[in-house]
Amino acid sequence: MAAKEAFWVQTEDWHTAGEPFRIISDLPPHCTTTGNTVWERRLNIINQPDHPLDLLRQSLCHEPRGHADMYGGFIVPPNDSGAHFGVLFWHRDGFSTACGHGTIALGRWAIAKGLVESVKDGSVKVVIDVPSGRVTAEVNFENGKVVHVNFINVPSYQFAKDLPLNISLPGSKPLQLKVDLTWGGATCASVDARAVGIEIKPSNAQRFIEVARQVKAEVGTRGEHKDTSLYTIVFFEILSDTDEAIEQRNVTVYAEGAIDRSPCGSGTGARVATLLAQGKLNGDKKLIHHSIINTTFEARVVSQEQDEGSEFPTCIPEVRGNAYLTGRHNFFIDPSDPTFPGFFLK
Repeated sequence: MAAKEAFWVQTEDWHTAGEPFRIISDLPPHCTTTGNTVWERRLNIINQPDHPLDLLRQSLCHEPRGHADMYGGFIVPPNDSGAHFGVLFWHRDGFSTACGHGTIALGRWAIAKGLVESVKDGSVKVVIDVPSGRVTAEVNFENGKVVHVNFINVPSYQFAKDLPLNISLPGSKPLQLKVDLTWGGATCASVDARAVGIEIKPSNAQRFIEVARQVKAEVGTRGEHKDTSLYTIVFFEILSDTDEAIEQRNVTVYAEGAIDRSPCGSGTGARVATLLAQGKLNGDKKLIHHSIINTTFEARVVSQEQDEGSEFPTCIPEVRGNAYLTGRHNFFIDPSDPTFPGFFLK
């Protein structure tokens, strides 16, 4: 049941490469969800209209406490004792199955909170159950300070190649695009930004949102995989390709029209799997992935295998980045507020 009385909720806010991540570790007593796994807990929320955790998501994500591109997570019990905790990722439109930048932030948060003991030099692993499986945030230290965090993802693989799409942009001739679909905890579509003809820069963010919405609609049911629909569209451009690294810039549009300020953790992992399938990212070769605001992740293949009968290889991607604390908040949620549970204008 949704709360009828007003209540307080505390959050801790981080950002990873510019993308926000709001963490709620102590849920109000009325905000509970059942299930034996994080996946089941997520389904419990999305299958119940006006679920208390969905109303809390809206209250903390939408205006006036958040914004249309806000991201966050509710800390919940893990699937079993093999993980330190579980998390329900959320955004403007609901609850996602994966979030790489959030996993990196959660690694820093877990160390800061003492949930996992830090070291002076070396690395520690924060194991997290997310809806799509079990992931790891490997927090790396030098002289007692965190220098980077590696997000180690679930098994990832391309599952569709060169899907033809017809896109119509205002004032332009219709475009014929080809997209690849990849699973990396969520379904990601890769689109060559050169084929779209829009430069990847902040002033073009809204144009990319418009194209992404068309891509999502045109892909339709072809983007359905593991009981989920197409979640992210990564528009990429190639900057360089050497024996050591592929360097690309991207803008990632997720959910129903939000822009990722980071290079997108899950999207970067999906790009690793796609490039592996294309034979462009083997051995120790890295992907250097820049965002629309020019922040950077580095990624590589940790391990790979070729399942019998499968057209594409499966890999474990590792995405390297870092997160930074931006603030702690104590929000007052009042159901009698005429703006409850929140709003956004785009």
